[in-house]
Amino acid sequence: MITTIKDLRRWSRQQHDSQKQIALVPTMGALHDGHLSLVKTANQYSDTVLVSIFVNPIQFGVNEDFHQYPRSLENDLRLLQTVGSPEVFAPDVAEMYSAGFDVSVHVGGVSQPFEGKIRPTHFDGVATVVLKLFLASGADIAFFGQKDFQQVCVVRKMVTDLNVPVEIVVCPIIREPDGLAMSSRNRYLSKTQRSQAIVLSQSLMLAEKMITCDNIRDAETVREKIRSKIETAPDMKIDYIAIADPKTLHELTTINSDAIILLAAKIGTTRLIDNLLITTTMS
Repeated sequence: MITTIKDLRRWSRQQHDSQKQIALVPTMGALHDGHLSLVKTANQYSDTVLVSIFVNPIQFGVNEDFHQYPRSLENDLRLLQTVGSPEVFAPDVAEMYSAGFDVSVHVGGVSQPFEGKIRPTHFDGVATVVLKLFLASGADIAFFGQKDFQQVCVVRKMVTDLNVPVEIVVCPIIREPDGLAMSSRNRYLSKTQRSQAIVLSQSLMLAEKMITCDNIRDAETVREKIRSKIETAPDMKIDYIAIADPKTLHELTTINSDAIILLAAKIGTTRLIDNLLITTTMS
């Protein structure tokens, strides 16, 4: 396991000197099958895989769960041994943000709506840490999960606009057998909350049927059906329901082409997100 940027750069040079491509899987730890699926996919692309484990403080807002966010490094390392034992970079906060650190990366446009409205500093923190990881690791290719769809849009925009030589690969959402999107925060849920949380994925499946089978194109009609379904869970409080262009994240009024449906809701103190990409050809 590597814990310093100096050692990570030394390791990176060794890989590139050996003509090896570096595949990076950035995580905040508390790993689950969703993370492991990213590592498995990275293994197919490259013979050198690096997993970063770092709970990034600057992407958490005031009164968010930075200090409570689950940390399980020893278990994470054991899990990674089951998927090829990739190299691990696990720095502490002082290593990533030295005293007086005062730089941030701001991505406009796709960072502004949805999560950006509710968590206005979140994506600056994400973009900053991801760029630092790209620079320190010398990654050639990086793997992200679709569950954080808006985050992927932000990273892609940053890479494009700053000419960062990293290929971005997006992997499908990994779900529990009942449909709940896997998340490190799912462990916060009580048994009752866990049973209610599945309305998020159920509402997405309902929306997909409306659009692709019932030929309903009015976005507001679809949103209201999603809202009604989520509200059948008495403890679920909706943050937003959005139907947007998957490239620009501009909200749609009529669904005549590809669309992304984005959801965020709180149950108790736990905030959950989910999404579904609609790619069926529209007539």
